[in-house]
Order: sequence, then C-alpha cells, then structure tokens
Amino acid sequence: MSSLLREEMQRVLFRPAKERLVEFIEIEEPSNGRHFFCASAKNKEVQLCIVHCQMSVPLKSASKRSFTKRSCIQESYRRTEIWSLKDLTLIDGRNPDDDPCFLLHFDEVRTVTAVSCSAKYAIVRALVAVSDRYCQRSLNLRNFDWPYIKPTSFYSNKGDCAVLSQICFYAINLVCLSMCQV
Repeated sequence: MSSLLREEMQRVLFRPAKERLVEFIEIEEPSNGRHFFCASAKNKEVQLCIVHCQMSVPLKSASKRSFTKRSCIQESYRRTEIWSLKDLTLIDGRNPDDDPCFLLHFDEVRTVTAVSCSAKYAIVRALVAVSDRYCQRSLNLRNFDWPYIKPTSFYSNKGDCAVLSQICFYAINLVCLSMCQV
C-alpha cells in the first residue's frame, strides 16, 4: 500500500481520534468505492475497522447544466464497522494457499476478502504482533501457513541474514579465485 495513503488516513481519520494506524489492507466489498480493513491502537486498546473511501462528491457548479466532481478529503473516509481486538475469537484463513478471503469470528462471523493472499497474510501478521504487544494473548488462527505468519528465527533478523549472505558470497568468491590459475 502506498505510504501516502497511509499518511492521509492517519491524518484524516485516526489522528483526530488520537489513534495510531498500525496496519491496513485494501479489501473487496460489494458497494462502490475503495474499502480498507484497518487495525489501529489507542493506548492499550486495539480496534479493527472497515473504512470506506468515497473518492469524490458530485457538486453542482454555477451553471445549471454542468456538474463537477470535487474531492473533499475530510469527508472521504468513514468507518463503516468497528470491533475491538479483544472480541476477536478466531481468524480462519479458509484456504491457506490461494484464497484471499478470511473469516473474522466475533459475536458474528465477518467475511473479509483481501485484494491478494499476500495482503491477507500481511494483516494477519500485524494482528498477531499487535495482539502479543497490547493484549498479551495469542490470537487463535486456523487454516494459515504458520511459517508465513511467524517466521523462523533465521529469517526474523534481516541484519543477521544480510551478514550471513555476504559472508557466503565472499567465501564463494575466494573458492573461485583459488581455483583460477595465475
């Protein structure tokens, strides 16, 4: 997702409520406009919400025959559904391989369809991290590939991985150079 979109949603929708946008993904909904599934934090409370983005509002211009479309950013984002992370009992990935749809189990089950499987895993990784940090409990997950949710310790520190790959590169170069005749 675009960092400009993140900054705009943070500024227009979350900052006035003194919340911090933790993560968001674009989702598919039947109504017109763009929709986002967002996770935000305020103090130690984490909220999940569906945000509807209405890109422009038709306004009458001075002449009676023409209509213009003008974007009004402050009114373009609106929360349509809000839940607390504490009320989330289960996240069901349905099909872990190629289905961008997942189910959120609150009092009722809410189906969410991400625009891609990678977006689905990105938001679930963020929800797991936020739940560990703010709620001090692990989320109940079903039908997800666990290595994509919680990477192993080898991949968790990118700095160590970069150093290790650099050492391997140097070692291969030394082997190749030692085999060359001068």
